Amino acid sequence: MEYKEVLEQARKNLGPYCKGCTVCNGMACRNTIPGPGAKGVGDTAIRNFQKWQEIRVNMDTICENQPIDTSVELFGRRFAAPFFAGPVGAIKTHYSEVYTEEEYNDILVSACAAAGIAAFTGDGLNAQIMVEATKAVAKQGGVGVPTVKPWNIETIEEKMALVRESGAFAVAMDIDAAGLPFLKNMTPPAGGKSVEEMKEIVKLAGAPLILKGIMTVKGALKAKEAGAKAIVVSNHGGRVLDQCPSTAEVLPAIVEAVGQEMTVLVDGGIRSGVDVFKALAMGADGVLIARPFVTAVYGGGAEGVAAYIKKLSDELADTMAMCGAHTIGEITRDMIWN
Repeated sequence: MEYKEVLEQARKNLGPYCKGCTVCNGMACRNTIPGPGAKGVGDTAIRNFQKWQEIRVNMDTICENQPIDTSVELFGRRFAAPFFAGPVGAIKTHYSEVYTEEEYNDILVSACAAAGIAAFTGDGLNAQIMVEATKAVAKQGGVGVPTVKPWNIETIEEKMALVRESGAFAVAMDIDAAGLPFLKNMTPPAGGKSVEEMKEIVKLAGAPLILKGIMTVKGALKAKEAGAKAIVVSNHGGRVLDQCPSTAEVLPAIVEAVGQEMTVLVDGGIRSGVDVFKALAMGADGVLIARPFVTAVYGGGAEGVAAYIKKLSDELADTMAMCGAHTIGEITRDMIWN
């Protein structure tokens, strides 16, 4: 299945909010919630995409002609490529009823595992979302990363118990989801967490905790103090706060501050293997890509996911070859221009 076919089929299945754009740049869905857009005007999502495009790659083909190896070791595991499917929950609410939560997670988690990468799974108000997500991860022998939202501590305890049962090799918390309106309406309210509260959550996790939603050096240092093993430089895909800088803009300073001591991942507007290369050259250990994986599932199920992963991997390998990097470890800062 070609990726062009995936997009064509997805447009028939995605529902009223996502347009299945050829390039997922945040323009067409900028203020659609429910849907893939933002609670504001959506300018942060658009900026995320645009800033990656402003960074250019430096071509250098005066080097040995060797095979390209896109594999990387993260969290003590070897992955076929340095990118992951990002977490998306409440699929029926934000997209369409073509898939149930169980069906969506089974397809995404299994297809990613089969391709040698891993999927982060989502969370939501409906407790069944996390139940189905962790079941899907368990079916793949723990190859997946359940993502828990910053609920009140009682709810977090319940969800972490499910994560531990799944055998997941890592667990994430998208602390940036504190800006989602439905979390604030909980009783007691959910939302931001202090360093001390995060230390308790790290203990509950039972697996390495990845803290997603870090946009400043100050935030990265607090995540480190709390005991997180990794961070995701992320503004929740631009969904929760307008007027944020892009993730590409803040990534270098965060890598400089904690990159020697923590795994640093990044998301937000990364849409191609070339974009993945740019993020790695800026010091990221890996990237997350969310919305396009939804399109891949809705456009072709497991075959659609495989087609999108192949597209990203081929683009990454081609960029590496043209810039003189034969392995992920050989990608360096001087291979990009900005």
